[in-house]
Amino acid sequence: MLAKAKAERANVCAFFPSFTFQAQLVIIDPRAGHLVMSRSPVAAANAAVLARPRCTFHCEIAGWHVEFVAAEPRAVTFRRRELIQCRFPELLASNPRRSHDRVQLRAPLPLRVHADTRGIMPFDALILDLGAGGVAFLCYACSITLEPGTVLRGCRIALPKGGDCMVDLEVRYTQAITLPNGHRAMRSGCLFLTPCPPLAALAKRALVR
Repeated sequence: MLAKAKAERANVCAFFPSFTFQAQLVIIDPRAGHLVMSRSPVAAANAAVLARPRCTFHCEIAGWHVEFVAAEPRAVTFRRRELIQCRFPELLASNPRRSHDRVQLRAPLPLRVHADTRGIMPFDALILDLGAGGVAFLCYACSITLEPGTVLRGCRIALPKGGDCMVDLEVRYTQAITLPNGHRAMRSGCLFLTPCPPLAALAKRALVR
């Protein structure tokens, strides 16, 4: 996947509350245990990546969303180019386009989720779209970073006509977005790990409208 991203010159991004790091892969060397990428045109984004002990990067290639976690980013110079070197990824997740259609939720369907109620860090989020296979939600707490593969147990989702349902979710991607008011928030797409018939019925009704 990394070789394909390099060959296609795909943009590699890391999302921060106020800006986005964007670069391209230059060297991929699993034997040496590192990869090298170009620097972002945003100086603050380079500084933010270099200040972290590990960072989650995202890229899109040929219908696949790829995320990988790389540790120990540091500034290097190679052939007179200022670059960033990281250890070879300790975690990589690649997900194809979803197999179920999603419907974007608009009023009067203000679904909310109190996610990970059985975990150590519950948080509130607003569901943006819904499908038979999963949901995407918006979290305004940019300090919460959900890496791909994270399982959220006991997510309580309020239904529009009262009541709620409890589901387990697996995070497939997380990315920072800029809202119309200029504020930044974190959007996560998740797969249902447990069935929720009321949500499936709601998605079906919304898709046939």
